[in-house]
Amino acid sequence: MKVDNPNAFRFIMPDELYLLPEDKVAKPNSVAAEPVVASTEPVATTIEPVITPQFVAVTETLQPIKTPDTVFNYLGSNNKSFVILVSYATDEHMPAAHLAALENILKRKELTLDDVAILNVHQYQPLAMARLAGELKPSRLVIMGKDALPQGIGNLPLNNPVQGKKTNVLYSFSFDEMMSSNDNKKAFWEQMKTI
Repeated sequence: MKVDNPNAFRFIMPDELYLLPEDKVAKPNSVAAEPVVASTEPVATTIEPVITPQFVAVTETLQPIKTPDTVFNYLGSNNKSFVILVSYATDEHMPAAHLAALENILKRKELTLDDVAILNVHQYQPLAMARLAGELKPSRLVIMGKDALPQGIGNLPLNNPVQGKKTNVLYSFSFDEMMSSNDNKKAFWEQMKTI
């Protein structure tokens, strides 16, 4: 913007933006000042000292900004609030062979991946049960192996479903334990049918 008269700045911007510190003390008269009337009486004038502004350094302790926890990255859509917790250090969700076995189990229960949420808790350790319940709101929870146990869930019996306040919980074997033992597979399936 081009302005021919610097006094025009007063009408479009606050004084702090365009006046120098020494100009701010002795502000010019406003344009709409009262008219000067000639007087026959002598006028007494006083000169006020110019006050220079004092700058004080303000030190402020900055607090780090806490970013919100990320939402869980799980496999499935959790349409039926059925959460399955697994723990794999080397996979994003779970190995393909274990996923195929789990899909067969779900198919026998007339469920699909869209009905469940498969969460690899290894990525979120330590995982609090309160956070899990708050974000995924499971009505049924299957914990596959001791490494998949969330903090604050308490002691759970192996292969014996427990009904909580809002969630039916089954703590069972991991897929590694089941793949090597038919007895473990049968025990898991018998309890999985009831949950």
